[in-house]
Amino acid sequence: MVTPDELASLCRAFPGAREEFPFDDKHSVFKVGGKIFAITALDGDPLEVSLKCEPALAEQLRVSYPAIRPGYHLNKRHWNTVTIDGSVPDRLLRDMIEDSYDLVVDSLPKARRPAPP
Repeated sequence: MVTPDELASLCRAFPGAREEFPFDDKHSVFKVGGKIFAITALDGDPLEVSLKCEPALAEQLRVSYPAIRPGYHLNKRHWNTVTIDGSVPDRLLRDMIEDSYDLVVDSLPKARRPAPP
């Protein structure tokens, strides 16, 4: 199961990714090009992360995994909140984080996109 440190490391590992605390000192907000791709309270119990998602896939994931639900305080069509309790495979969680990052990067003007690795 992904730990808080692993979650933060995963989010920070993407080109141009930055961790910020715009809301309070408990909620890590991961951004690329100034836009959010992940939000989490790393000391939360249970650990949860909100991620951007294609709307059709977001619905499919919610049906398949009870630990995935509409984004908490976010646009529920485009965001999912995932409870990291071991019921969602780690590989799927990693893919969801990468997909969220990619969706945000693809929405950025070319001048604000990070250089590929």
